[in-house]
Amino acid sequence: MAAGSALGMQDDPAGEATEPLVRCPELIELLDEHVQWLAREDPIAASQRGDTRYNDRLRDESPSAYERRVRELGHRLRRLEALTSLDAHTFTEQDHVDAALLRLSLTMSLARAEFFPEQTPVDARWGPQIRLPQMHERLPFLERAHYVDYVVRLRAIPTLIDQTIEQMSLGVSAGRTPPGIVVAGTDEQCFALAGEEMVADATRSPFFTPMAELPVDDVLREEAAKAIAEEVLPAMRRLGEYLRDEYIPACRASIAASEGVDGLAAYELALRRHTTTDLSADEIHAIGLDEVARIRAEMIDLIARTDYPHKDRDTGDELLSGFIAYLRTDPRFYYSTSEELLAGYRDICKRMDAHLPGLFKTLPRLPYGVKEMSPLQAPSSPTAYYSGGSLETGRAGFFTANTYRLEQRPKYEMVALALHEAVPGHHLQLALADEMEGVHEFRRRLGFTAYVEGWALYAERLGLETGPGERGMYEEPYSDFGRLTYEMWRACRLVVDTGIHAKGWSRQRAVDFLLANTALSETNVNAEIDRYIGWPGQACAYKIGELRIRELRASAEEALGERFDLRAFHEVVLGQGALPLDLLETRVREWIASPPDDGNH
Repeated sequence: MAAGSALGMQDDPAGEATEPLVRCPELIELLDEHVQWLAREDPIAASQRGDTRYNDRLRDESPSAYERRVRELGHRLRRLEALTSLDAHTFTEQDHVDAALLRLSLTMSLARAEFFPEQTPVDARWGPQIRLPQMHERLPFLERAHYVDYVVRLRAIPTLIDQTIEQMSLGVSAGRTPPGIVVAGTDEQCFALAGEEMVADATRSPFFTPMAELPVDDVLREEAAKAIAEEVLPAMRRLGEYLRDEYIPACRASIAASEGVDGLAAYELALRRHTTTDLSADEIHAIGLDEVARIRAEMIDLIARTDYPHKDRDTGDELLSGFIAYLRTDPRFYYSTSEELLAGYRDICKRMDAHLPGLFKTLPRLPYGVKEMSPLQAPSSPTAYYSGGSLETGRAGFFTANTYRLEQRPKYEMVALALHEAVPGHHLQLALADEMEGVHEFRRRLGFTAYVEGWALYAERLGLETGPGERGMYEEPYSDFGRLTYEMWRACRLVVDTGIHAKGWSRQRAVDFLLANTALSETNVNAEIDRYIGWPGQACAYKIGELRIRELRASAEEALGERFDLRAFHEVVLGQGALPLDLLETRVREWIASPPDDGNH
């Protein structure tokens, strides 16, 4: 939609925006209701956003709660459909957009509920043993009441753990279990949280972390330590014992989503949900193979710019495989300490910060930082991730880097990774979305994977357009190769994710494909493949989203010629928060068609 109409404006015959139309009160009521429902059903997310009404609660994970949620979502969807069938002619442009997004959110939630994802809540990368010890990182601690609420939440952990065990037991009874490979080690994660040193001194537990900020004689410290020692640690041990003795032995040996009890239909839904397209597994697989071939040719050409000793001796596949082996084994490409790695990331981020005004008209107010990943999480986690902050609750965003096994964390990947996770990638996009004005609060809560991850992958490429030299921040050829290997990595995901879940690929075949086509270390490759096994479809969103954004930019550049303004294009892409790809395309194409003197170019 056009930039004006996207904000609920209508254009007069002269092409100038008039006052906003009156929005449909019944739709606003539905949106308000849904936002309140989201806050009530996810208390941690509500607290993260500064909504303190549920500060002493955790999410209800009981089967009855999930049954209730399905009923409530279904009722809301029926009311929305009735409203749009009767009153759509009175909708503003913004009403149409919000109604379409609410319909998509409700429809996808209900479709997903048919496959009972709550019955498979644990793997080595996610679950209560990962998110609960890190819960405090998402919470505000600005006044004493927040610490009091946190202690109450600690005491609620055993109930949540018991609900989680009940859900897993229901999954086992229904034959709905994850591949055993993705839950291996989860019992040890639980036992590590309930280790002897923490039983002896609960203040050493990660659950105690925010309480350490209080004075040593504060009674709340004692209450928190008691809750951890008497309630939290036994609950984590109970979860670990259930995982070890009952759940892990019951998990299936197969790795494909299509081989689970819910079959190929569950995977097809995952693809639709994550990519926001109707592309089939076969179509995504073919796109991936095409992209792999294109990027591979660019990688071979780039080697000529490096000082690789054998660049003039070898050719083709032999040249690429030899070069990748060189990157994986030469110590010059690796830091020796965690501090050096983190300092390197901070330097890249600060250099990119200086280029942002040349790429964007609007920048977020929320700052961000770079920090080290938890050692509990690091061995089974990817190279890095971003966690959002909030101006409301006084928390910065954070680019969290994995420093486990430094010999597997190459320097040449760091520019692309920093641009993806921090700026102009996740931090910039998510913070801007959270700071949007003139939209319903509902819009700030949306996060379509193809848009969010597609933007972050597109952002990696923006490093070519910043800084001195023809290659911008990738002027150093090894960093430019790192950019290509990251793009190749996302292209390979289209191939291996669909290969594993829809085409019968073995885990080893997927590992071999990534090793042969990327410069990722073996540690990263194995962690990534297990991630794709445990999170079907999600990995396909990155490349599908990035390709669509790049296609839209190319269309705008061709149509507008010298009138094309990159900063204005980025304003259009980012200005309405996360969107499914079809609505993003409509928005950009209407912007392209708008008059060049209307302030949008």
